[in-house]
Amino acid sequence: MMRRRTTLLTSCTALVLALGATACGGGPVTAGGGDKALGGQTVTVAGVWSGTEQKNFQKVLDAFTEKTGAKTQFVSTGDNVSTVIGSKIEGGNAPDVVMVPQVGVLKQFAKNGWLKPLSKKTQQAVDANYAGVWKDYGSVDGTLYGLYFKAAHKSTVWYSPDALAQAGVKPPKTYDEMLKAGRTVSDSGLAAFSVAGQDGWTLTDWFENVYLSQAGPEKYDALAAHELKWTDASVVEALTTLGKLFKDKQLIAGGQKGALNTDFPGSVEKVFGPKAEAGMVYEGDFVAGVAKDQFGKKIGEDADFFPFPAVDGGKAPVVSGGDAAVALKDGKNQKAAQALLEYLATPEAAAVWAEAGGFLSPNRKLDLASYGDDVTRATAESLVAAGDSVRFDMSDQAPAAFGGTKGAGEWKLLQDFLRDPSDPKGTAAKLEAAAAKAYRG
Repeated sequence: MMRRRTTLLTSCTALVLALGATACGGGPVTAGGGDKALGGQTVTVAGVWSGTEQKNFQKVLDAFTEKTGAKTQFVSTGDNVSTVIGSKIEGGNAPDVVMVPQVGVLKQFAKNGWLKPLSKKTQQAVDANYAGVWKDYGSVDGTLYGLYFKAAHKSTVWYSPDALAQAGVKPPKTYDEMLKAGRTVSDSGLAAFSVAGQDGWTLTDWFENVYLSQAGPEKYDALAAHELKWTDASVVEALTTLGKLFKDKQLIAGGQKGALNTDFPGSVEKVFGPKAEAGMVYEGDFVAGVAKDQFGKKIGEDADFFPFPAVDGGKAPVVSGGDAAVALKDGKNQKAAQALLEYLATPEAAAVWAEAGGFLSPNRKLDLASYGDDVTRATAESLVAAGDSVRFDMSDQAPAAFGGTKGAGEWKLLQDFLRDPSDPKGTAAKLEAAAAKAYRG
């Protein structure tokens, strides 16, 4: 999860205003020993990103090339990162750097002996520029392997201001109010929610926000570590709460069948595309990047968000996620790989994607002015300000077999639950069986 103090951020912002944009960036950065020092080398980078996200990350890689002379090659892995990387290592074709989207996968890579620790320079940058939690999530058994370059604020519900205005609805403060508002939107002619059920990871995010708010952070941590069983009453209660939405055909664009045939980009299109089918879509801050880049929406005017609302009197949740850059031992360009990680640890690198949109950085020295619109700026600031109340995406903390594999574990079981949400207790039992097997393995 993410936790950040506001004092540093506030003082940094003040310093920027007083001294100019370089005040918090720490001055110019020399990755890999100075300009063009790595000419002739190629760094292969693997990650889950495709489409807009891949295009924007390429801008960061291009800036690294400009600085160091090293070329880059990006390979999209799809969702099954651990399987793809494992097969590449076995085949003698390991990438140099992997952008790992799950804590559980990072731990798995470290346990397999695949990773090189971060260089001293990168570790110093993490200590100076990041809150301690990011170091914790990037470390295994006290060794720092992962640099969190991109963060996600996964407690944001995105909506079309026109759709809510037409229905006479204001952003809700509680989960029940959200469902009520959704029915009002539906009565006005649009479905309330576009749900990306074809991608199981989006359903885990729905569950985690409900669970964190309803059950509280202590139980959330216990369930994430599998110290609490998925058959616990708190899990059944959260599934029951989520089932209220899933079984209400008035609330979901295309009903359950339509949701199961909608991937994440498609879910954003159903709200912000040329033919709107729904008024709201729940997912992380990265929705803004898709709405802006693919559908030309002006963030803050044509597309806005409200915080995921509190459930049953709990606190409004702040769930986060992130992509950590790691260097593989079997990569062929170790020097260039470490230079790339050193570059990614700088506010300069983060600013490249921040300006492009659809991105949040956990680097607290990134000038907030780097973000291209007020909505993203506010999201970034709230993530940094949330401190230790934030929790990292639960499925991302789990072993990949349970929390990070397409067509298996939690992803598949929550898709099955979306298809038929009539038996929360039975679903909880299946989740526990899958979790117990994965955590043992």
